[in-house]
Amino acid sequence: MIEQIEFALRPQRRGFHLVTEEVLSHLPALPRQGVLHLFVKHTSCALTINENFDPSVRTDLAGIYDRMVPENAPYYIHTDEGPDDMPSHAKSSLTGVSLSIPITNGRLNLGTWQGIYLCEFRNHGGARKIVATIWS
Repeated sequence: MIEQIEFALRPQRRGFHLVTEEVLSHLPALPRQGVLHLFVKHTSCALTINENFDPSVRTDLAGIYDRMVPENAPYYIHTDEGPDDMPSHAKSSLTGVSLSIPITNGRLNLGTWQGIYLCEFRNHGGARKIVATIWS
């Protein structure tokens, strides 16, 4: 069986945001076994799984990404929407726009310290649309 739900995550400021509980709040009861696939319908943010306990991980990730892909680089051509425009697209490509997570015993089978993150690369990205597909 396949079920698909589309929903929006609330707007977030630029940074890495733990959204596991927010994602789960939009989903129906999960099957006993299966796979949850999440896809974000935007080119300036991303989804990832990472440390869900220590908030300093989020700060460090933001610093790493901003050093790897800085704003206002003189070689950027695509800057129509401001200095965070092209860097947000590059960061999205580096990170990825989808995740697949196993479902076991009706729960996401994440590791003890893992959580789902929205990586918001725009200063003002707005609500982000997610397509969740559940295979059972």
